[in-house]
Amino acid sequence: MMQAVLARRDNAGETRLVDRTLPPLGDGMVRLVVESFSVTANNVTYAVIGDMFGYWNFFPSGEEGWGIVPMWGHARVEASNCSDFAVGERVYGYLPMATHLDVLPGKVAAGGFVDMASHRQPMSPIYNQYSRLAADPEHDAAREDARMIFGPLFKTGFLIESFMRRSDWFGAAQCVMTSASSKTAMGLAHCMRDASPETRRVGLTSSGNLDFVRQTGLYDLVLAYDHVADLPAEPSVSVDFAGNSGLLRQIHETLGDQLKYSCSVGMTHVEARAGTGAPMPGPTPTLFFAPDHAVALVKDMGPQAFGAAVARSWQGFVALSDTLLQVEKRRGIAAAAGAFAETYAGKADPAVGIVILP
Repeated sequence: MMQAVLARRDNAGETRLVDRTLPPLGDGMVRLVVESFSVTANNVTYAVIGDMFGYWNFFPSGEEGWGIVPMWGHARVEASNCSDFAVGERVYGYLPMATHLDVLPGKVAAGGFVDMASHRQPMSPIYNQYSRLAADPEHDAAREDARMIFGPLFKTGFLIESFMRRSDWFGAAQCVMTSASSKTAMGLAHCMRDASPETRRVGLTSSGNLDFVRQTGLYDLVLAYDHVADLPAEPSVSVDFAGNSGLLRQIHETLGDQLKYSCSVGMTHVEARAGTGAPMPGPTPTLFFAPDHAVALVKDMGPQAFGAAVARSWQGFVALSDTLLQVEKRRGIAAAAGAFAETYAGKADPAVGIVILP
């Protein structure tokens, strides 16, 4: 028997728990039992733009109008019809908000494999790759929580910094980040501090999160959303993690011609994501789709050089992560539904990282 949390595709804040009988395990397949995953604003983004980028297609729900939101976490081989995998082996990767996942391993290596299930092939290959923890250079048994909570988001921040730096920051002297309390924004700020220290890091956040964001020490300047007018009038790029069209318009109007590039990444402010329809002044906001940038950068740098660069930057950040938030572990798959609903509604505490143990 397996359990899964289904979310309404047109209103993912509405969820329900379902029980299902597991089918017989197919030839060459491996059954994973989910051990742990994190719930972050990144998962909200997967749901909000799920139809646009196929996020609902990774783990089909089998029910019209309902979907399973993807998570990042750890799993253990519960049953195997593939000679490369023994019961008990642990992996890390893209998992459903559920207790089980059947995969069809291909391109098997000591450090990982790719799920070759046919329904997953049209989507970005980044999400189909799984790490085998016994030979995974990124795995640290003492840092599993941090990897789930920050890992995918940190890599997005790494890719944004690399893209901006390779573009000479579009001539900007500062980078204005919305939702500065978000994990992706903090990852970007860390990568900027390391690789682009000459570019000022400006974080925008809610008044309730001001103290938390300032205490991270990752930003040169932190402003509340109602102080956008106080942004320094300097050549700037903006990186919007909030998806709040009204806020983004304020940034565009405040900076005017000084805004050289506008980058849209996430949608943490679900209630304000709809636009007014009128074009914004300045550069047209451009969507940053991390998987495409990852594939391009790996091709440019080579897999080994890319992996080494990410690992170096990650090691610096993960050492800092203990000071950024407290990990809260919740048991049972039903707890995932509540955690996701809180995060979807914007009620999650940015100083708390939620880990689910199904």
